[in-house]
Amino acid sequence: MNAKDVIKTALDSNRNMLTMYLSDLSDADLLVRPAPGANHIAWQLGHLIDAEANFVLPNVPGAAAVELPAGFAAKHTKETAAKDSPGDFLKKEEYLALLKKVRAATLAALAKIPDADLDRPTPEKMASYAPNVGALFLIAATHDMMHGGQFTVVRRKLGKPVLF
Repeated sequence: MNAKDVIKTALDSNRNMLTMYLSDLSDADLLVRPAPGANHIAWQLGHLIDAEANFVLPNVPGAAAVELPAGFAAKHTKETAAKDSPGDFLKKEEYLALLKKVRAATLAALAKIPDADLDRPTPEKMASYAPNVGALFLIAATHDMMHGGQFTVVRRKLGKPVLF
């Protein structure tokens, strides 16, 4: 197994776990907050999609851009995290389709990048947490699980079964 194989495994397994956490949630469930002031899952999904499409991929050499729906990023900013209206967010199936689309672009970029480019430095503004392109790919995987941990709290609040 080489570095790209490890990164692909992390991207795939963490995304699979995240989508399992969503499997039995309704659109309304995505707007449940685990605690006052905490972000609901709909906002977090938008944040994950936007971060990978507009932060990770643009910093990977040769990665294809992913076009998100018009206004998507604006719906998932820190300022919109407090919104609770279903009309302010997408339906679960729309989020799942975008998660799949963006992750496919990330995996395609990983597949075609030369191994040596994984060591390529990232821009200075992100060097403290992703010093190179390999680390940037791994941030996409770990970002899923950071938010996935928050999804499990919502699942417990809703009385959903424990999955793991």
